[in-house]
Amino acid sequence: MVAAQETTLRELLEGAKQYQVPLYQRTYSWGSDQLRRLWEDIVKLAEDRVEDRSATHFIGSVVLAPSPSIGPAGVSEFLVVDGQQRLTTLSILLCTIRDHRAQHEGPEHRERITEQFLINKWRSERQRPKLLPTQADRAAYLACLDSTPQAGGSDPVGAAYRFFGDQLAAYDAPDDPLDIERIEDAVISGLALVSVTAQAGDNVYRIFESLNNTGLQLKQADLLRNYLFMRLPTRGEAVYESLWLPLQSRLSREELELLFWLDLVQANPRVKQSDIYSAQQVRLHRMRTEEEIEAEVRRFGRLGLLLRVILHPEDEADPEVRHRLARLSAWGTTTVYPLLLHLLDRRDQQSATSAQIASAMLHVESFFVRRLVIGRATANINRILLSIVTEMSRDLPVDEAVRAYLSTGRKYYATDASVRAAVRTMPYYLNGRPHQRKLVLQWLEESYGGKEPVRPDRLTIEHVLPQTPTPEWRQLLSEDLDPDENFAEAHEGLLHTLGNLTLTGYNSELSNSSFTVKRAMLAKSGLALNREIADRERWGRPEIQHRADALAERIITNWPGPTSAAADTRSEVPWDIMNRALAELPAGSWTTYGDVAALIGSHPVPVGARIASHPTPNAHRVLQVEGTISPSFRWPEPGRTDDPRELLKAEGVQFDRYDRANPAQRIVTEELAQLIGMTPEDLPRPRVDRDVRFAEQLTELLSPEVADATAQVLEAWTDLGGVFGFGTGGETSCFLLARDKGHPLGNIWPATIYPSGKFEIVFQHLSIRTPFDDIRLREEFRQRLNTVPGVEIAAAKLALRPGFPLTVLVDPEARKALIEQLRWFYEQAQADDSDL
Repeated sequence: MVAAQETTLRELLEGAKQYQVPLYQRTYSWGSDQLRRLWEDIVKLAEDRVEDRSATHFIGSVVLAPSPSIGPAGVSEFLVVDGQQRLTTLSILLCTIRDHRAQHEGPEHRERITEQFLINKWRSERQRPKLLPTQADRAAYLACLDSTPQAGGSDPVGAAYRFFGDQLAAYDAPDDPLDIERIEDAVISGLALVSVTAQAGDNVYRIFESLNNTGLQLKQADLLRNYLFMRLPTRGEAVYESLWLPLQSRLSREELELLFWLDLVQANPRVKQSDIYSAQQVRLHRMRTEEEIEAEVRRFGRLGLLLRVILHPEDEADPEVRHRLARLSAWGTTTVYPLLLHLLDRRDQQSATSAQIASAMLHVESFFVRRLVIGRATANINRILLSIVTEMSRDLPVDEAVRAYLSTGRKYYATDASVRAAVRTMPYYLNGRPHQRKLVLQWLEESYGGKEPVRPDRLTIEHVLPQTPTPEWRQLLSEDLDPDENFAEAHEGLLHTLGNLTLTGYNSELSNSSFTVKRAMLAKSGLALNREIADRERWGRPEIQHRADALAERIITNWPGPTSAAADTRSEVPWDIMNRALAELPAGSWTTYGDVAALIGSHPVPVGARIASHPTPNAHRVLQVEGTISPSFRWPEPGRTDDPRELLKAEGVQFDRYDRANPAQRIVTEELAQLIGMTPEDLPRPRVDRDVRFAEQLTELLSPEVADATAQVLEAWTDLGGVFGFGTGGETSCFLLARDKGHPLGNIWPATIYPSGKFEIVFQHLSIRTPFDDIRLREEFRQRLNTVPGVEIAAAKLALRPGFPLTVLVDPEARKALIEQLRWFYEQAQADDSDL
């Protein structure tokens, strides 16, 4: 027997209770996607409760059972049979709300929230937390619960703590003193759960097993179909044959579901895809006759034809509309579909022409390209796109209405001036998705009007000034430095900018070659983008910036900007991106002013000035390039005088006798980008000829001693039973595969070797691969690697892709130790076969 009741988080947590996560439950595993969806739901709920205090949002059930352990009287103890992920997430969120309000509103919030919802104050240490996670998550959760310096580490619990802290900081408006209070109220009193409690003596594990083996559920499209034909008692068979079957033959079940969501978004952009059936049912319930329901099925059929064109642009008859649809399809942002459906529907209803809707799509494409160029590819993009149809003017031609909507408010439709400034400084290569970065370069090449079509499958992005500069490149760039400039910061500031990037099919041959070699090969590539580079005698800062200026003008010419009324006088420096990155910086790590400057397209000096004069998350973790505290560092909080060095030590940062932070714990620019999701993981795509290119590059780019030592490690990997995969970039990377894609558990590799000299440990990849999705195994691997002489990987990098130089392998002892740790990894990956 079980008892079920609807409840709130307040009712669940108030009083002397403890919720224990059983051992058979998996460790905490919510990632950024789940966290972001929950946060968006909470924000919407908080806004809804301003108008209607009774508004709630159902987030699922929590299945509980009385704990079999007998503890001290007075505390009701329960096992969390199901729902531990959401219960843990909500508890972490309460910790961040408490810490945010205590810091910004007053210390009384710390005691109030902690004692009311997070702990049993007067109980034993074991019974003190109201939520007791599994052993693997307990230390990380208790760090959040007690606000210790270790809170917000690189584990999933710490990542959730940092994520919510970042969101609260961004949401907290200076002119609204009640916004965070409304968020707390929504979490505590507005989120609705069903609490299902088993009786004492029930087999808890059997309950858990049955909850996770409920079979396939009906899709929302199936539910809606069943509802529609339930409403057609006499006309059902005829409507099904004449209208529904043709629609169903054109679109898959998933595409049908997409169609029903797009239809709802036309009127309400806030409708979530998880609410399709319930929202459509409410709308259809108002219809009283079979004729009305049949008309709806007919309308769905017409819209289905239009969606088919969106999903398959080659079916479109008008060449310009087809061209624009194909480009937006290639961009890969599905939240533009509601607008595309509306545009095609307007043409179908004869309220817009093909020329007008093609023009409207060009403005959307331009909006995407210009945002990518200024480093704002993803900021609020879904909300902006989903709201176009409901918010754009109905008094203007449709293309002018789309442009006017995108030009108003803070939508980052970059002006010409913003484009010119950003192309010189923004790290283009770190923004947006990899295929979008390549698309813009491809479209730029097409804009020259060459007779030969661009073959994107044969081209990859090439850094002309290489990522790992040789002495020859260092000498060339050093000629352009000012007396007070640092080479590393100048290189980082130019490396990923658009002016230094091009497309080529010769990446493996180019790699770190001198400009003389690159110039000759680019000259024969046949691309106009490369001829501009090949016409130069040298390739330093003046040449990179000159090319950036030329590309900026081409972007401005090919992609129209916002209306003239849209000029935004606010700072174009994306300080919010800096704050997001620093908020995600794990405890036990540090970064530099130069790393941050390269991330946001600025310079170390204004970054330092900004941090010194504005409240900035984790400002004390930003150090000078040599790892020392800046003499001009000041706490943003008035009256705060504690030593930042001592705080960093408490967080786990190590300092040498000269007060320099451990360089192994430094988070560099690309790792900062990884922290905030600016670049997704690029998986390898093995090709038969890549092994030869890898071997050639290894020999060309490394000394004979390093190349030979690396080859010995590779030979040892094959002796273990491992195989290799090879990347498709200009520098042909080698993946040490312990399992290939044909394995039931999927592929897995511990490391990637780059011929330019890096042995990269892919913790980020391992976090989603069995059995290393268990953070304890990843941590053990990190500790084992740190026994290799010359290797030191900080704990704060456990969610990134850190590495060490291949020169380490020249030492026979280091090579032997590394092979031993690779053997351990291989055995762990293969041992998991027994669970299949």
